[in-house]
Amino acid sequence: MGSSEGEDRGTLAVTGDAEADQLLLEDPFALLLAMMLDQQIPMEWAFKGPARLAERLGDQFSVTAIAAMDPDELEAVFKEKPALHRFPGSMARRCGELTRHIAEHYDGDAGAIWADVRSGKALYDRLRALPGYGDEKAKIFVAILAKRFGVAPRGWKAVAGPFADRQPRSVADIDGPDALVEVRAWKKNQKAAGKSKQD
Repeated sequence: MGSSEGEDRGTLAVTGDAEADQLLLEDPFALLLAMMLDQQIPMEWAFKGPARLAERLGDQFSVTAIAAMDPDELEAVFKEKPALHRFPGSMARRCGELTRHIAEHYDGDAGAIWADVRSGKALYDRLRALPGYGDEKAKIFVAILAKRFGVAPRGWKAVAGPFADRQPRSVADIDGPDALVEVRAWKKNQKAAGKSKQD
């Protein structure tokens, strides 16, 4: 997936499903989609979403194919039981917006978002511009790229903020089942203390 000065090169293992995890490692669009889906549902469910969508779409699972789909058709696919998200309608629309953005700005190549990026700030700005990506999501994705894929442009730690540290606090720190348990426990403790993932 391209690399520069990686710090924690490792494996991303979130879903408990080897094939679903492999798709995230091999397909930049699947990784971006999983991160977009990661809200208001368990992490494993969100990050398994791309594999489940790929099963349903077959050869149509690509940025350009999804971008060209009728929005109602895509929504129907998201709503097939079991639904791909707690809010399948809004997530289907956001998925369509994400693919159209990548098609328009990166010729349908999701990996191009970070392939030639020169600085952490430029990477953050590109991610922040994606539909469905707020400030925290963009920061976490910067950390995922650096920690799990070795894509670590100059200044990435500054833009990733707390997600760059060694405290297992997000999906960027998950390289297996033990790490998933650790991150989940940390989040639970933060919530109980009235703190966020960034505190």
